[in-house]
Amino acid sequence: MKISANLSLLFTERPLLERIQAAAEAGFDGVEVQFPYELPAALFKEHLARAALPLVLINVPAGDLMQGGLGLAAVPARQAEFDRALQDALAYAAVVQPQCVNVLAGRLAEKQGRERALDCLAENLRKSAESFASLGIQLVCEAINPLDMPGFLINTPEDLDLLLRQVDHPNCLAQFDLYHMARQGLGIPQGIRLLAKRIGHVQFADSPGRGAPGTGQVDFAEALQTLNAVGYEGWMGAEYKPAGPTGLSLGWLEAWR
Repeated sequence: MKISANLSLLFTERPLLERIQAAAEAGFDGVEVQFPYELPAALFKEHLARAALPLVLINVPAGDLMQGGLGLAAVPARQAEFDRALQDALAYAAVVQPQCVNVLAGRLAEKQGRERALDCLAENLRKSAESFASLGIQLVCEAINPLDMPGFLINTPEDLDLLLRQVDHPNCLAQFDLYHMARQGLGIPQGIRLLAKRIGHVQFADSPGRGAPGTGQVDFAEALQTLNAVGYEGWMGAEYKPAGPTGLSLGWLEAWR
C-alpha cells in the first residue's frame, strides 16, 4: 500500500516546505498538497528530491472556492478565469511532476441550472484531461459532502459516475474520498464498487470530525478490502485534521502497512 501525506492538513505545525521532510521521516511514501502555488515550483521540486518523495497530487487553482465562493470549473461566466487557472497548473505541474491533478467542481451558482453547470464542468474536465495527458499526468475529480461545503455540485459516487460518463475521456478518473462519503452516511463499499476501475486516487479521514483513522466510525478495513477487491493499486492520501501535533496521530500508519 502506498500512503501519501496531504501537507495542507498534516504537519501544519511546520512551514510548508519543512513538512516534506517531516512526512519522509514519519514513514510516508509520498506527499500531496492542495494548492502549492505559493511556493516557486523549482524550490518545491528541490525539496521533494531532497526528501526522496514523489509528489502524488495537487489541485488546479479554484478561485474563491475555499473562501466560500463558487470556484471556477462549473461557472460559465468564469470560463476565462478557469482557463488561466488551468494554464497556471499546467506550467507548475510541468516542473514538479505530480502523478495526479484534481479539478474541484465548485458550487452551483444561484439561478444557474444544474445541467448547464454540469456541461461547463464536463467540458473543462475534458479539456484538462487532454492537456495533462500530454504531460503524462492523470486528471481526477472528486465528490465533496454538502455539509462541509454547502452547494458543492458533485456530492455522491452516483454524481461522479454520471460526470465521468459525460466527460468520456480516458485521462479523467474519480478521486474517491472516504471521509466525504461517510460524512453523508453513504455506503463506502457500494461507492467503490460503482466507480471501481475508474478510481484514480483515494483520500481518507475518519468521520465525524475528519480526524485520524480510529477517531470516528469509518470501517477502514472494509473500505481497504473493497478497494483491493476492485483492483485499486493507487495511492491512499491521508487528508485528516490531527487533534494535536501530527506525529502523535500516526498510530494507524504502521497497522495499515
